[in-house]
Amino acid sequence: MKVLVINAGSSSLKYQLMDPATREVFAKGLCERIGIDGRLTHKVPAKDAKYEFEIPMPTHSEAIQAVLDALLDAGHGVIKSASEIDAVGHRVVHGGEKFASSVRITDEVMAALEECIPLAPLHNPANITGIKACEKVMPGVPMVGVFDTAFHQTMPAKSYIYALPYEFYEQDKVRRYGFHGTSHQYVTERAAALLGRPIEELRIASLHLGNGASTCSVKFGKSIDTSMGFTPQDGLPMGTRAGAIDAAIVDYIVDQRGNSTKRVESALNKESGVLGISGISSDFRDLEAAAAEGNERAQLAIDVFCYKVTKRIGSCAAAMGGLDAVVFTAGVGENSPTLRARIMEGLDFLGLKLDPEKNKVRGKEAIISTDDSPNKILMIPTNEELMIALDTAKLVRAAEAEKAQPEEEA
Repeated sequence: MKVLVINAGSSSLKYQLMDPATREVFAKGLCERIGIDGRLTHKVPAKDAKYEFEIPMPTHSEAIQAVLDALLDAGHGVIKSASEIDAVGHRVVHGGEKFASSVRITDEVMAALEECIPLAPLHNPANITGIKACEKVMPGVPMVGVFDTAFHQTMPAKSYIYALPYEFYEQDKVRRYGFHGTSHQYVTERAAALLGRPIEELRIASLHLGNGASTCSVKFGKSIDTSMGFTPQDGLPMGTRAGAIDAAIVDYIVDQRGNSTKRVESALNKESGVLGISGISSDFRDLEAAAAEGNERAQLAIDVFCYKVTKRIGSCAAAMGGLDAVVFTAGVGENSPTLRARIMEGLDFLGLKLDPEKNKVRGKEAIISTDDSPNKILMIPTNEELMIALDTAKLVRAAEAEKAQPEEEA
């Protein structure tokens, strides 16, 4: 089965065409500057080839058509007919409380996604636009929505309810939703496979550490707590996001500086995190280089980040009544042995012993704890696109089997 995975942003669209069964990626790429002029970067891994095109893309429909044209092109295409695309899997940022798993896209599902727009006003409209564009260009092809929030719908109320007037939850749906769910699900399932143990008996602290960062307490295969909240702003300090802060700081800065709440909100999302502390960069590679040259604020930014992640590992252990494994993933988690080592400092009391030699790995699956570590530490590159493709294929096959059932019975 060939599945086209789509991740639509407001002015961009990422794609991959893959076979989820073999994990082969036939092609992948990025449409940029949608609504401005349009640029397509198309890669064919089997040829180790990269192609770039300037293509007018007034809307996402033209972007999807450009993707199809690239996939079908005689020179750099990978399929001979659009009919070879068996299904399309869409990343959708926010499913609210409506979706606890991936779903086939129907008119009812689209209506529910529209209702979730107030919860993710920057992301869901783009996701919806991407789905509609695909439906227009590829009519009749099964579409599946895979939600960042769905994996966390197994959290108990004591994890997701804020200590606010209860009507804020009942009427306005203010609660902890959590994000990066597709990533947390993928790496914890891979961790169980690498450890050779059923996920139903493992308590795993999943650490998705990139420019956006979150932790997840995965107990017996289910998310029971996570650091991100109502929005991706909550939890750990990130590249440019502040993470968890005292809510009264917003009003204080408004009064002290005469800023609007919108201006402060923008600062919390785009000017804070390790960028705000360091004054240098949101990229941890830049911070590590600056810290090595003696920059104290760069070092402070690293210290704050690592300290907060270490605390969250302890919180995960408390939430799950113990800990069997810690998994590092995403840009920083996969590629910074130095920060992984800093984060794991002092956690021997949880039965976690990092092996300095094994920890030198970058970008490939590995168990990086010592052989005698009671509990295990792993590094697993995330693959959200594969998870989306797997869910899409599973749902499409299930629908096909259900459709064929009456015929077999007849």
